[in-house]
Parts: sequence; structure tokens; C-alpha cells
Amino acid sequence: MKLFRFIVAAFVVIIAASWFPKTAYWKKTKALHFPKTKVTSNKSSAFYKKIYDKAEEARTYVKSKAYNDDKVFLIDMTLPSGNNRFFIYDLKKDTVEAAGLVAHGNCFQYWLEGRKYSNVVGGGCTSLGKYKIGIPYTGKFGYSYKLHGLDTTNSNAFERTVVLHSHSCIPDTEISDEICQSNGCPTVSPAFLEELKTIINGSKKPVLLWIYE
Repeated sequence: MKLFRFIVAAFVVIIAASWFPKTAYWKKTKALHFPKTKVTSNKSSAFYKKIYDKAEEARTYVKSKAYNDDKVFLIDMTLPSGNNRFFIYDLKKDTVEAAGLVAHGNCFQYWLEGRKYSNVVGGGCTSLGKYKIGIPYTGKFGYSYKLHGLDTTNSNAFERTVVLHSHSCIPDTEISDEICQSNGCPTVSPAFLEELKTIINGSKKPVLLWIYE
């Protein structure tokens, strides 16, 4: 009887061990899910005016904080994720230098419909506000940058490990669907991160990243 119980217990342990990694992996990657929602591009004069107005605010801020006053990064969360909404803005030329796709947080839901923002540790949501881009490091998503929240709306960013990084689920060009979602990090395509690296690593001053609506 004892031998039978031992055999049954060992069998349960083996089954559990083979099942657990798959479950853990699914939990880590369930955010990388593509919905069927269609989106359309909306690039009107009002669309660009909003960027320029935000850039003017950013210009004043970076000068007051001795940040990089050549380039700022602006992310407009009112735009569909399938549209370019991460803008590299050239403050000297007063123009959008480049733009790319960026994921928003799913608040640890399988798929977040619409937008939800939170500064809560463990919330998995995007936090609106200004960020100072910190030091680079290599983590589970490869080359990444620490982010320091500068407003009350994102003051827990560093503690939450909200970082700027890339993922292969982010396309290089705009698409007609929503893109994958993150657990709160502004996540870009590997190619777009290379563009950002050139600016960040080549700057002697901190670069400002601003996520807004």
C-alpha cells in the first residue's frame, strides 16, 4: 500500500513539473495577443497641432531641468496602437523627425479594451506623465532603459520596473489592427529601439519621454 501511494505521488509530481513551465510561460506572454479590432489612421492638422503644442510644453520643461533640448520623445495615447504614436520630436528644427508604434499596458488583463491608467505598483497599466530616461541595461527583454517618473501620475515607475524596451510582437510599420499589449512598459519594435538608442546613448543630458492623452 505504501509503495502504491509512493508511485501515485511520484506520478503527480512528474505531471505537475511538466505542466508548470508551460503555465508560467503563458502567464508571461498572454499579453502578446492580437485582437480583431480594426483601426483607422487619423492624421489631420489637429493631429499634428496637438504634437506641436505638447512639444512646446516639453521645450520649456527640458530647459528648466537641464535635459536634452535637441530631441524629446512624445507618446500620444489617444491614438490607436496600430498607428504610429511614439514621436521623436526635433526641438531645433521644430518638426517630427520619426515615429513608430508603441504598446500600452493591459493592466494584467488578457486583453484591455480601451485605455486604463494607473500608478499602482503591480497594476500592469500604463502611467501618463513625464519620464526621465535612465541608464541602459540588459534584462529579460534584451536591451532596455530604466525610466524615472517625474509626475504624481507616474512616480512609482522605477519601483514598478516600467522600462523602455523592444519586443518582436511590435511591427515596424503601421497596421490596420491593434498591436500587442504590455504589462505597463512603453514597448517598441526592435528596429525603432535602435533609432532611439542612437539619440539616448549619444546624449550627454537626460532625454525626456512624455506619455499623454
